[in-house]
Amino acid sequence: MSGHPLDNPIWSALSSRLARFGEGGDQARRFTAEISPFGAAADASPEAAAALGALVPHSGDLSLLQVAPPQPPAGVTITMSALGVQMVAQAMTPNEKSLPIEALGDADAAEMLELATLTRPGPFRARTHALGRFVGIRDNGRLIAMAGERLQTDGFIEISAVCTHPDYRGRGYGAALMRTVGARILSDGATPFLHSYADNTTAIALYTSLGFEQRCEVIHAVWART
Repeated sequence: MSGHPLDNPIWSALSSRLARFGEGGDQARRFTAEISPFGAAADASPEAAAALGALVPHSGDLSLLQVAPPQPPAGVTITMSALGVQMVAQAMTPNEKSLPIEALGDADAAEMLELATLTRPGPFRARTHALGRFVGIRDNGRLIAMAGERLQTDGFIEISAVCTHPDYRGRGYGAALMRTVGARILSDGATPFLHSYADNTTAIALYTSLGFEQRCEVIHAVWART
């Protein structure tokens, strides 16, 4: 693969820091099913596209996220394609108030999946939380908001799974959690990045207020067997 590592962030992650969570070979890889539906080809060649097509599950689908996804091989069809934006931050605006933010881990996995299933911040499965460090906010012991890390490459870490229970929205919890996650990434010497659908102007405005700037446009495509 040539170019910037974030042009094909799934491949960059699966061929470096997150390789242990993937399956496939030197031309295409995907996350294991309990981690994520995302996969990527090493490049746009027909051989790499065919290798990625072979990783599409017989029941279910495979998600791609990159600047220029390859064309699907024979036997695979595109069931969804949407324009997105990729944003990076060189600095984060500070939190304006103190909140009871706590670390989340394996013991919180069921609650994290329940909250993500309710709020749908993006693909989140039973072991997605194992990809990085997550933090959350509780109310009387109940997990009501969370955010964490997903894709990781050398020098870049993605903020993802930012979600708040509908009963608690409008209180700034998502922004506070993003600042916490982003500040830790920056302190580690890496650059935080994230993705949003291009038409989600409300979310993009929030991310801009936190210190993110648009780097490029990306395509979120979904492949399924014909």
